[in-house]
Amino acid sequence: MQSGSEAAGGSELPAVPGAAPADRHAVRAEIERRTAGQRLTPAQRRIAQCMVEHSAGLGFLSSMELAKLANVSQPSVTRFAMVLGFEGYLEMRRFLRSGLSGEAAAPADVETNRYQAAALSEASNLTELAQALGDADLIDRFGEALAHSRPLAVLGLRASAGLATQFEYFASKVHPNVRLLAAGGSLIEDQIEQCHAAGGRTLLAFMMPLYPRETLRTIAFARQVGMRVALVADASYVDHDGLADMLLTARVNSRLVYDSYAGASVLISVLLDAMCSHMNGEAQKRLDQIHRSSQKRKVFAG
Repeated sequence: MQSGSEAAGGSELPAVPGAAPADRHAVRAEIERRTAGQRLTPAQRRIAQCMVEHSAGLGFLSSMELAKLANVSQPSVTRFAMVLGFEGYLEMRRFLRSGLSGEAAAPADVETNRYQAAALSEASNLTELAQALGDADLIDRFGEALAHSRPLAVLGLRASAGLATQFEYFASKVHPNVRLLAAGGSLIEDQIEQCHAAGGRTLLAFMMPLYPRETLRTIAFARQVGMRVALVADASYVDHDGLADMLLTARVNSRLVYDSYAGASVLISVLLDAMCSHMNGEAQKRLDQIHRSSQKRKVFAG
């Protein structure tokens, strides 16, 4: 808990001589540097957003005032200061009052709001993904495993359900037997057993934060019955030893209230392409048939 004089301050305290307000780009860069590799809670994300938005007067706000702006409790603000590596809110405020330099921030000709910053962060994530995709052999192994598994099981629960559904929608156009496992529940192990009994040898699993225990149990069960696991996961997930036979990662953007998955969406297209390349022309034939059929039935307006 902060001292009474600190918590009861006005919206702005008198400026310290020689102190300069923190630049919003510098504040954003400093928060990212100090939280690298950590997953922030929704409350902590709101506090971080408010710190960036109110960077000019941030060094003179009390913890109670910042909590009110972020619509969180005062202890949440204090805990977030500790997450950033400070002993408490007062130490963080002194650091900000000292005139945090904008040198750590990325150069910018114009001010950006948090939505623009989130989009720019995704661009950075895609650049990182492009470098990771230099391992063409790994992509080829994924594609071969997906193409040759008949049926192919595709797992995605909770936040990952949308990614699994997207992959299954397009894969089903060329792959003769794709089975989507996105509902969870007590039947999921039955579905895994049935898929394996029918000849399926690969489970493609999408696992994004917060990594449901049910997903981990399903992956373990699939390996237990003899299936290979091809896993697409968040780049910050490091406890994957023994969990998957093949692993591809894409960084998740956590700047806004909910995560965004631009990198994972790109991986879906990459895996679909790699799978089609191992279908000996079968994929193109099926796509041509679908195209002719949709034209004949006038499925699409354009």
